[in-house]
Amino acid sequence: MPAYRDVFRIPHFRALFTADVLQGGAATTSGPALGVMVFAATGSPLLSTLSMFGSSLSQLLGAALLMSAADRLPPRAALTGSALALGLATALLALPGLPLPALFAVLLGQGLVAAVTGGVRYGLLAEVLPEDAYLLGRSVLNMCSGVTQIAGYAAGAALVAAVSPRGALLVAAGLHLAGAAVLRGRLTRRPARATGRPSVGETWRTNRLLWSSAPRRRVYLSLWLPNGLVVGCESLFVPYRPDRAGLLFACAALGMLAGDTLVGRFPPARGGTAPVRLLLLLAAPYLLFALRPGLPWALVLAAAASTGFSASLLLQERLLALTPRAMTGQALGLHSCGMLTAQGAAAALAGAVAQWVPAGTAIAVMAAASAVVTLALAPGLRRDGTALTPAAGRG
Repeated sequence: MPAYRDVFRIPHFRALFTADVLQGGAATTSGPALGVMVFAATGSPLLSTLSMFGSSLSQLLGAALLMSAADRLPPRAALTGSALALGLATALLALPGLPLPALFAVLLGQGLVAAVTGGVRYGLLAEVLPEDAYLLGRSVLNMCSGVTQIAGYAAGAALVAAVSPRGALLVAAGLHLAGAAVLRGRLTRRPARATGRPSVGETWRTNRLLWSSAPRRRVYLSLWLPNGLVVGCESLFVPYRPDRAGLLFACAALGMLAGDTLVGRFPPARGGTAPVRLLLLLAAPYLLFALRPGLPWALVLAAAASTGFSASLLLQERLLALTPRAMTGQALGLHSCGMLTAQGAAAALAGAVAQWVPAGTAIAVMAAASAVVTLALAPGLRRDGTALTPAAGRG
């Protein structure tokens, strides 16, 4: 069984890991700066929120129009070029007097670039790691992302207070450019996984092909919906305990890190029912929020539930086993974009529910919806897992 030190011995993985740290830090550092800057200029909470998360929502457009590029561009050139583009775009956001429509146009462009970049990155990860080490490597990147988000948001807030929002944006631009330098210097040239030119038509054709397989559809729905609905639960931490929401978010992040660590290091047998059990664990503790538990119990429940996010590691491994190599990048990019979109939509839905019922009840409602979706998908996931073989679809 591979260990963490084994994946870090692979030079390409070390390059991807380092670039992920730098670019994740850039994204989370720029978030608070943009939110503060836009709120100061407009006084609008909605526009402030959109400035922080709008580029993530625009990834759906990238998945629909541009994702064929994930398998049809040389990985080193694509990743280096996208990091440069994100760095220059972030620097552009720091320009004094930038009109609000131009700012949101830049954010839209960043989201489109990030959508394709995710497909390229995770497709390359599947190439450079041995098949039995992919789950472990992906868990390392997930853990890195969680830690980087916590540290990046804290650093971003500190930079905004210490230097100014525009100064924080320039720091974020520098981190993107440093990531580009790492990718350019430490990745070797590799050919694209698929031939042909990327296009909107090719994106749609491959998306239809990916969606035409019933086992792949079930995997995608399992990656998007239960996860997204539980993120809706988390989005209500602020109205549930405005004075301690930060602690709830921190405990949820710690639970996610613990789950990814355990599943990455001690993966269950492929094809088993572990994904279903973990998805149910993801929702079940939040059902108890209907009883309005006090803070200590709420922290424990949030941490316990978030260990279930590790189901996504097992489901991604299954998606790889069901997908031909030439479509790996687009398949994983579609997963990432769909997940972010589902999370954003679920957060909006949770907010709407909380307009009518107490926040604890709304959390339980979203958790119940997640559990119902998982139970509906469970028979197909179990059947597909039983039929799955290690070499399935990897031609």
